[in-house]
Amino acid sequence: MPHPTTTPAQVVADTIVRTVELGVRITDAALDGETTVLWCDLVAHGSARCPGCGVAGTYRDAVERRLTDLPLAGHPTQLRVRVPRFRCTRGGCEREVFTADTSIVAQPGWTTTRRCAGYVLRRLAVDRLTVAAVARELGRSWDTVNGIAVAATRMLLAGDTARLDGVRVIGVDEHRWAHTRHADGDGFVTVIVDLTDVVAGQGPARLLDLVPGRSAKAMADWLAAREQGFRDRVEVVAMDGFGGYKTAATDALPDAVTVMDPFHVVALAGAKLDLCRLRVQQDTLGHRGRAGDPLYRVRRALRTRLALLTDKQKTRLAAVFAAEQHVAVEVTWWAYQRIIDAYTQPDPQHGRRLLAAVIDSLRRGLPAGLDELAQLGRTLQRRRDDVLAYFDRRASNGPTEAINGRLEALRRNALGFRNPLNYWIRSLLGTVRLTV
Repeated sequence: MPHPTTTPAQVVADTIVRTVELGVRITDAALDGETTVLWCDLVAHGSARCPGCGVAGTYRDAVERRLTDLPLAGHPTQLRVRVPRFRCTRGGCEREVFTADTSIVAQPGWTTTRRCAGYVLRRLAVDRLTVAAVARELGRSWDTVNGIAVAATRMLLAGDTARLDGVRVIGVDEHRWAHTRHADGDGFVTVIVDLTDVVAGQGPARLLDLVPGRSAKAMADWLAAREQGFRDRVEVVAMDGFGGYKTAATDALPDAVTVMDPFHVVALAGAKLDLCRLRVQQDTLGHRGRAGDPLYRVRRALRTRLALLTDKQKTRLAAVFAAEQHVAVEVTWWAYQRIIDAYTQPDPQHGRRLLAAVIDSLRRGLPAGLDELAQLGRTLQRRRDDVLAYFDRRASNGPTEAINGRLEALRRNALGFRNPLNYWIRSLLGTVRLTV
């Protein structure tokens, strides 16, 4: 270990603050309100060489560079680094005066240290703090801290060249990021998620990107911007019933299998059941559901899986179905239960056969009065291959919906977003696995 060349107090200060990491050493300190101010010198600059011609320069004077660093004991910290300036000794050189290289301390033009940028990312991504909270810790403005997050995240993503490697299964869904008028993309984004590890049973889903808008073009443009190798590796695309995503996936990924996942199939069937109940309610009683109305009382029981119904719920349903005017609701409910049953079968191929039978039964001349069920049958028949592909590929968009839920929590925590770039950055920081 080398012998110390500075005072013991300075060594202690440098050790506690870890200024050696930045290539500076503390020479003095003071308090400026809530901010801890540390004056520092560069550890080594020698007879710096001119960046223009490479000739060693001679010392001219020094300037002070003020940088925000990590907070100390809960208080903002500012480094005031003494940066030597040199005069180039070569005649005719364009760089008559130049400063010592401080790139180890901070990025050129930045007002924060390099490690401060990493601190911001960790607080936002790992600790789930808001930008405003981190700004208070650092004693900087919201715009400054958000700018650091944007720049640092872009650098991380640009340097993470392997981020899209190994992606074989993707999930696509829409998400509303803004509830204000005139928001970009009508306030919607297309969420693209990597489901490869989920399908393989090796890990969670991860957010790949957010694309403004919720159209076939939004997804098609994103896929077109990816390398051909990435598109060739994608084997499965899980999605909801939106035809635009289906069109984009088919055009850009002709060899990939598109899957309409169980979550959206069951949700679609449940929505048709609700519409049937509402229509019959209006036809029979002439008003919307009220407390005490038979159909209104069983609205939750109708959407409950048959195996999970309590005895009380079964009794109520039996009483409702006994009325002849409720036959349409009973038939639609039974189709809804058969679809759920198909997805819960332990044998995937048996489940496939059961669901195929349901789709076929909904297309074979349903009697009048089952309009909602007929609509469901047409949709399932049109997307038949996508619906049944789940039993072979087992790719569900459920994890994509889970990430959507995390994005909703993020938006609520931030009290809403107005700038789509800020939303994109915060979403990536909050959901993807980045090394920060």
